[in-house]
Amino acid sequence: MTIAGMPTNLRQGYGRQACIHCRQPFSVPEEDLEFYKLVSPMIAGKRYLIPPPTHCPACRRQRRLAWRNEKTLYRRTCDYSKKTILSIYSPDKPFTVYESDVWNSDVWDPMTYGREIDWNRPFFDQWNDLHHAVPLPSFNLRFQNNNSEYTNLSQRNNNCYLIFAGNDNEDCYYGTYLHRNHRVVDGFLTFDSESCYEVIDAYNCNRLFFSEDCRNCSDSLLLKSCQGCQNCIGCVNLVNKNLHIGNQPCTKEEYTKKLNEITHNRAAFLVAEQTFQALILQHPHKALSGYSNENVTGDHITNCRNVRECFDMTHDEDCKYCVWMHQSRNCYDCYGWGMTGELGLENHLTGQGFYNVQFSESSWGNVSNLMYCRYCLDTSSNLFGCIGLRHKEYCILNKQYTKEEYESILPKLIEHMIEHGEYGQFFPAQLSPYGYNETVAQEYFPLTQDQIEALGWNWKQESNEAPKVTKTIPGSQLPESIADVPDEIVEWAVVCDVTGRPFKITPQELQFYRDMGLPLPRKCFDQRHKDRMAKRTPRQLWERRCGKCGEEIRTSYPPSRPDIVYCEDCYLDEVH
Repeated sequence: MTIAGMPTNLRQGYGRQACIHCRQPFSVPEEDLEFYKLVSPMIAGKRYLIPPPTHCPACRRQRRLAWRNEKTLYRRTCDYSKKTILSIYSPDKPFTVYESDVWNSDVWDPMTYGREIDWNRPFFDQWNDLHHAVPLPSFNLRFQNNNSEYTNLSQRNNNCYLIFAGNDNEDCYYGTYLHRNHRVVDGFLTFDSESCYEVIDAYNCNRLFFSEDCRNCSDSLLLKSCQGCQNCIGCVNLVNKNLHIGNQPCTKEEYTKKLNEITHNRAAFLVAEQTFQALILQHPHKALSGYSNENVTGDHITNCRNVRECFDMTHDEDCKYCVWMHQSRNCYDCYGWGMTGELGLENHLTGQGFYNVQFSESSWGNVSNLMYCRYCLDTSSNLFGCIGLRHKEYCILNKQYTKEEYESILPKLIEHMIEHGEYGQFFPAQLSPYGYNETVAQEYFPLTQDQIEALGWNWKQESNEAPKVTKTIPGSQLPESIADVPDEIVEWAVVCDVTGRPFKITPQELQFYRDMGLPLPRKCFDQRHKDRMAKRTPRQLWERRCGKCGEEIRTSYPPSRPDIVYCEDCYLDEVH
């Protein structure tokens, strides 16, 4: 042993190596090794180094996402009150699940599930036993919502339905990553906007429809990468323009006529959409969407410094391989959410003031010095392998120790994990409480049932239960104009044009479509979500050259795509 807690051979071979999952080559740069050293636990004056990863960055992200069920909801029984509740855990899951209000109360004590370490068994096996014993909350991070039962990862929402990872919204339906919006329907990553429909990466917009990457736009539809535009249709890369169609000026009468034509006639809308998509290919895209950055790579990054290989980041510094992190620094391989966070490694859903947390899941609230924990909250610190603890410290597998005992046992436990190849690995996907196809992993790393089961991971058989309705109508037979839709539609089921699955139109969304003059959707929510995701570039980077100056760039637009991609300087010269 040359370094405490790590055999010599684990410190060798950091050049090109094969990922043990996908078998693709990857390397571990020296700066990554320095970070692992920085976050490695210091116990009684000795540092126990975290070994370099055995999985490539993409497979590490896939493994974390296999623990993220955002939007698959079920009815099941609360194992405490025996009431029927909604939950992210299906009723066939072999876990104890409490309604979130009960789980957050003091009617139960997670410390009663504490157990001794069994030195004859791998640590992950023991942690998995604890995971099946300790009650889990029915939802993740759902607090202070009003009339917003069908939501998850949601806080302070009012009158919202099927929105996920969203805060401070009102009258919003069918969306993910929505924040501070009013009457936004079918949105993805939409902020501070009102009366919008089918928008992606929209900021401070009003009455914007079927658009992407827009800021401060209003009364427009079919826009891409526009700022400060109003009364525009089918435009790309415009700034502070009014009354434009297809990037060309138009009169108010021409705009109104075109608007009425494509919102009341599906065939006309499809033609306009095809024309718009063709126009997108004629105009350049910025290699990285974002602004006010310094030394960053990735996509959708804003107000960040020294952020590399990251996506959907704001106000972060010195981070790498992270997604959806905010106001955080010195974090690697973390997915959500920060605000604030520091010294995180291989975490999912940690935030609200975390410090020095590694290989943990769903832990927040000024927690510190955690490793291999789940649902440990509220000033907990110095925990290893614990589940559901609050305001606790010096615990292992939910068993209380003194500080001296903790510091004596932990080095031995780390050695034990090293012997079993566990130390430095995030929780295996096969231990996830969700079926792989219930999680966000399926969106970014899609696999078939056979592929998932061959890996030994979990698959959830989808339910074929149909809604109870008075009538069923194919989406293709819906009226062209919202004016021709009868009130009774809310009692019918619409059969999705793509999946064949029936879905319902709620009274609230029907009123929204009528107010906005928009036709009813012909696809179910899940298919609409998939279509939105397909419009975003992958969370992956490729090398290519700027289409104008020829400089090498890293971008989420793969070279195989026909898009014109510019470096930031050339893009700004072109657009402004």
